[in-house]
Amino acid sequence: MSKSASRARLFEIIRRRSFGRGDVTLASGRKSDFYFNLKPTMLDPEGATLLAELTYETLKDDNLDFIGGLEMGAVPLAGALAQISWIKGHPIAAFFVRKKPKEHGAKLAIEGLPKGETLEGKRVVIVEDVTTTGGSAMKAVESVRETGAEVVLVLTMVDREEGATDTFGAAGLPFRSLYKASEFLKA
Repeated sequence: MSKSASRARLFEIIRRRSFGRGDVTLASGRKSDFYFNLKPTMLDPEGATLLAELTYETLKDDNLDFIGGLEMGAVPLAGALAQISWIKGHPIAAFFVRKKPKEHGAKLAIEGLPKGETLEGKRVVIVEDVTTTGGSAMKAVESVRETGAEVVLVLTMVDREEGATDTFGAAGLPFRSLYKASEFLKA
C-alpha cells in the first residue's frame, strides 16, 4: 500500500475507532466537544501496523537511537515502532517514562532499558498518541533530558492544535504530527 493510501486507511480507522463528539474534560483540564482516544486504534492489529509503518516512514531518516514517551499513550506506539524498525533493518529501541517512579523494585522512572544501559548521549524522539497543550510530552522530555539524552523531536499521532506547537517551540523542540484535529473535524 502506498504511503498516501496507508494514511487514508489509518485516518478512517482513527475516525471510526478513536474519534468522537461529546462534552469531555481533557488531560490539560480544558473542556472540549470532541475527543480522541487512540487506544482502540493502537491496539487494533491493522491500526497498530499502520501507525507503526507511518511513524517509521516519518522518522527513518532522523538517525534516532530511541523512541519513547510518557505512559500510557506512548507504550503501544513505541513498542510497535521498535518491532517494525527491526523488520525494516533499521532498529530504533523503545522505552517509556513512568508518570511517577515505582516505589518498589528498581524504582525506575524510565523503563525498557537493560541493566547498565542509559539514554545518555542518545538521540531520542518523544512520541505521544494525542497532544493538546504539550504538557504531558514535556514531562517525558524533562525526564529524558535529565539522563543526558538529546531529545531531537516530539512526534504525535494527532495534534489537537491547542497550543502544543507553541509549547515545543518555546522549548526549542521540533514538533511533528501524523494528523491534525482539524482533518477529523472537517470530515
